[in-house]
This record gives sequence, C-alpha cells and structure tokens, in this order.
Amino acid sequence: MARPPLPLLLLALGLAAAAKSPYQQVLQHSRLRGRQHGPNVCAVQKLIGTNRKYFTNCKQWYQRKICGKSTVISYECCPGYEKVPGEKGCPAALPLSNIYETLGVVGSATTQLYSDRSNLRPEIEGPGSFTIFAPSNEAWASLSAETLDSLVSNVNIELLNALRYHMVDKRVLTDDLKHGTTLNSMYQNLPIQIHHYPNGIVTVNCARLLKADHHATNGVVHVIDKVIATTTNTIQQIIETEDSLETLRTAVAASDLSSLLESEGQYTLLAPTNEAFEKIPRETLNRILGDPEALRDLLNHHILKSAMCAEAIIAGLTMETLEGTTLDVGCSGEELTLNGKPIIANKDVLATNGVIHFVNELLIPDSAKTVFELAQESEVSKSTDLFRQAGLSSHLTGSERVTLLAPVNNVFKDGLPVIDSNMRNLLLNHIVKDQLSSKYLYHGQKLQTLGDKELRVFVYRNNLCIENACIAAHDKRGRFGTLFSVDKMLTPPTGSVMDVLKADHRFSTLVAAIQSAGLTENLNRPGTFTVFAPTNEAFRAMPQGELNKLMGNAKELANILKFHVADEILVSGAVSALVRLKSMQGDKLEVSMKNNVIHINKEPVAESDIMATNGVIYAVNSVLQPQASRPQERGDEPADPALEIFKQASALSKVSQRNPRLAPVYSRILARMKENSSGF
Repeated sequence: MARPPLPLLLLALGLAAAAKSPYQQVLQHSRLRGRQHGPNVCAVQKLIGTNRKYFTNCKQWYQRKICGKSTVISYECCPGYEKVPGEKGCPAALPLSNIYETLGVVGSATTQLYSDRSNLRPEIEGPGSFTIFAPSNEAWASLSAETLDSLVSNVNIELLNALRYHMVDKRVLTDDLKHGTTLNSMYQNLPIQIHHYPNGIVTVNCARLLKADHHATNGVVHVIDKVIATTTNTIQQIIETEDSLETLRTAVAASDLSSLLESEGQYTLLAPTNEAFEKIPRETLNRILGDPEALRDLLNHHILKSAMCAEAIIAGLTMETLEGTTLDVGCSGEELTLNGKPIIANKDVLATNGVIHFVNELLIPDSAKTVFELAQESEVSKSTDLFRQAGLSSHLTGSERVTLLAPVNNVFKDGLPVIDSNMRNLLLNHIVKDQLSSKYLYHGQKLQTLGDKELRVFVYRNNLCIENACIAAHDKRGRFGTLFSVDKMLTPPTGSVMDVLKADHRFSTLVAAIQSAGLTENLNRPGTFTVFAPTNEAFRAMPQGELNKLMGNAKELANILKFHVADEILVSGAVSALVRLKSMQGDKLEVSMKNNVIHINKEPVAESDIMATNGVIYAVNSVLQPQASRPQERGDEPADPALEIFKQASALSKVSQRNPRLAPVYSRILARMKENSSGF
C-alpha cells in the first residue's frame, strides 16, 4: 500500500491535534510539564491551604495562581497510570477491572461503599457499558449531616436513586462531553447538564471533573468534586418560588421576560436579591421600574448568554450579557466576583435551562442610567458638581435627548470655577441638543447646544475633537443621553479671526499689519484657518530698522503674514508628533508638541486654541520667517547650489584638476566663483 505524501500526513496529524478537547489539551500540557519526572507524570497545581487541584495550562503554569491565590506544583500520576516500586514516574497502566473495583482505585471509595449498601454493586460489577460520575470521598464528606442521613437511612430507594442519577448507560469519554449538551441519566432519564469550557474545565451539573477517563471493563469512571442532585425547575420557576427574589419576580413579570426564562437554553442569571434592590436609591429604582425599556435593559444585563458554573471560573474573563454589554466575571479565592467585587451571595443554583448565582448588588447598565448618573461614576465627577451648582441638573436627569461634553477631573485640579452668568452660559454650551455617538461624528459636522451656539467637529488621525476639546474616553450611552469625557473646557467661537484679534489687546500691532497688507477681508470670510498670531511682544523683539522696513513694504508684509496662516484648522489636541501644514504663503509650517507645549517651527506657542468661527488662533511671541526671507550665508543673493556643492567637495576638486576630461569644467566653475566674489 502506498504511503501518503508527507505534507498530507503532517496535515492529518495537525487536524488530529486540533480536534482535541480543551480538557485533553490541558492534560497534555500537564504531561509535558511533568515528563522530566518520568513517564505518565502530570504537573498539578494545588491551591495553598486547600485540597483543590488543577491540571495546569500554560498561563497558569507561569502565573502560579488560581483565582488570584498562590499555588504549589506537585507531580502525580496522570489519569489511568500508577507507580511501580523502584521505577521512575508512573510506567504502569492501572489494572483494568469493572467499575466497582475501579472506584476504589481512583479515590472514590465512599461511592464504592454506598454502591455496595444500595445494591448497585451487582450492576456495576456485571456486564454492560456504563459511565459513572463518581463523587470523590471529600464530596460525600462535605454534604450536610441532614442530607447524608436522608440518603443512607433509605439505601434501597434514596441512595440508589441518587447513585443512578450519577450514571449514564453508555461509555462517555471527555472528548464526548460537549459544551451545553445533556445526557440522560439512569434515574428516570432525568438530564445531566454538561459544560466543557475553553480553559479545560469540565462540569457535570456544575460539579467539576477531577480525574477523568478511567477505563473499566464495563465502562468509564469520572471522579467529580460534588454529589449532584436532580433538577426539574426552569430559571423562571426557581424565581417564582424563592422568597429572597420577590422584587426580581415583580420586575421580570413587568418586563415580560418570563417566557425567555422558561424557554430551553443555557443561560446564567445573576439574580439580584431583595437586599440588592433595597440598596438602590428609591427615586432611581422607581424611575427604572416605571420605564419598560430601562427595566428590560437592567434585567438583560443580569443574564449571560451561556451557562457559567462557578467551578469553571479560575481566572478573570469577560462575559457577554443579553443586553449586549459585558461583565468581568472572576474569582478571589473561594468567592466569585463581578466587575472585581465579591457580590455573589449564593452560587450554582442549577435549573433545567441554566444556572443561577444570587447577587447582593444590583448591576445597573449604562443604558438604564441618566447622564448625570453616568458622569458621577466616571472621571468627570467634578463636572457634575459644576453643572449641579449651575442649576442645570434637570437637563441631565430627565428624558431630554442630550449629549454632555464633560471635562475630566484633571481640568479642575486647581479648583472649580465660580458660577456666574457667563459660566452658566458656557456650561449650557457643553450640552448638545441630541443623543450622539462619537463613531457617527464626521469632520465639519455642526452641533447645536442648549446655549444656542454652533460647535464644529474635527476628525484627526489621532483624535476626535469638538472645537478645542478632544474626546478623552469612550462614550457612555445612557437611557436618554450620552456622556463624552473631554480633555478641557470648551471655548465656543465668538467671532471671525479678525473679530477675535481685534478684541484682544495683545494683537493690536498684528491687526494694524493685516489692515496695512490688505488681508482683513481674507480673515473675515468663512474658512478653516489656523493662524499663528504674533503678539505685540513679538513685533517689539524685531530690530527697529527691520520692523520699519517690513511695515513699509506692503507686498513683503503680506508675504510674511500669509506665512503665519494655514488653510485648515488644527487644534492642539491633534498634535502628538510633528504635523506639517502648508501656509498661504506656500512654505510648510511645522507644528510639534514638546513637554506639553505646542511649538511652531521650533518656537513655543504662548497660548493655544483661541477659537474663531472661521478658524483657530495660536498666540506666538516671535515673528516667523519663511525660508526665502531668512538671511543667506553670502549677502542677499540666493546661493548657487552647484557652487556650494563644489566648494564643499575639496577632494573632488583635486581629482578634477588631475583628470584631463574634467579640468576644463573645473576651470569654468572656478572662473564663475571669482566673478561672484567680486560682487560682495
């Protein structure tokens, strides 16, 4: 028979490896980490201070932590193998026997004992093909005395039924335990829920597989960490019968979510208790309960799209809710956490269509909050104080569709400004008339404010800005309004570039120069200018003779002034590295940021982002000079590039004199140099 080509063989092997279940992948990693200790040795992480052990994946191996707690590495025989005295590792396979005998070998002697007492032993010793999810010895010991007594006091019915619920009448290995599936148990065909998570954890009715795939002559044994119980109720039925979920029951009925929580599926309900609802201010709770859309968002925010058993959470992970938002689900030791807080009061209450974890805090999504509530919980909390003091809270707490441009707290590090009529008007211009989303904003868009101002949107490569304020964080979209956190107080434009310059005494000389050069109309017309405006101080710094000469030459003055103007708007928030602008004179302007100060052609800017209706102004304390106006090395004549290159290449000139072909060329260039030098 012909052998397959090597590439096809490698592909087949790769596909076979890729088909391994997450559990088998983690087990293989544990084998690799343990192989230095001999054959069939697995590295196991043990949580310090407990008996909890885990096969280790790559991330856990290097972090040495489970649920944030330190672990120690131990080396044990991999499932299905045992030690041989005097030999390294675990070279021998466990003896293949029936399920009853295997239970005693794999750490489930209590299950073996109860199988004997309940008369299950003959069945699991005899012929057949079974799978048993056998509780460990510690699992039986952890049962309450009352529960255990009710089982062992009626061994022929209760205990037998309980054990048969742990069994399936076919051979099922971990590769067959698919996530979200069910197996029919040998007790009244009641379903057993299987979850096989990407991190390699496998659960059976939320009990974790500890030692899996122990083969027996008549089936398979999987050791689990809990005694599992039957479940016949849906999530909705549990809500209806649980006293601590009375308020949730009312909310679910009002939101018409009952049918979802009764339907088939695999959900996780983070069920807020009565106590959780009581912690919310009554006004807030009444607002949400009275708003069907906000209430539905609130409840959907407590429902995860898949069933997540507590045992599967060994590190932080992000889970998506039915509302479309995400929650950070994690653990700290024995406690589960939500968004970093240990608020889960009771975990792993199993239902036929998922699992319930009781939580003692209400998780209110942004979509159910007012803009004011969003701002109070963000890095703009000082802004909320400002708007409250200005008497503008009603715009941020009602059903008005608005977008709040809220400066981040760092803007007010020196204290909040005094509220007067001007400040109140300015704050009104931080509230836009519509509920916006930043991803739909476009360059040149106009936004109307409650203060009747028009704000422009500027889209840059590295930033999105509204006038001089740039968005500093992701949007927070509330029930009726959206929060944009911005990096500074907004300064709406008050007039054209010329209007702004005329109103500022620092630019009186510049205004006179613009009028003298005939450029007033240009800077009054609609446009998108960036003006680097020399202050009076800048003109005073020029030599008097040079200043007089400049002011007396309208053409040269216009040329210099045009070099200070670019025909596009660039606010400071768009400058993170070097930005080049083409001036109206034609030469390039280089704008850069250094030590949090804007520089233009390496000159520091005195003030940035003075907004005008047709542009933005930067105050500069020097008059910028275009390249052509800068003093040359030799008088006012522009240098001859050929002569400059020739003068700097002395080595080349010596070669030229010796080369008969180049000597005439050298002589002609030398003669031109002498002619030019006689003109100085």
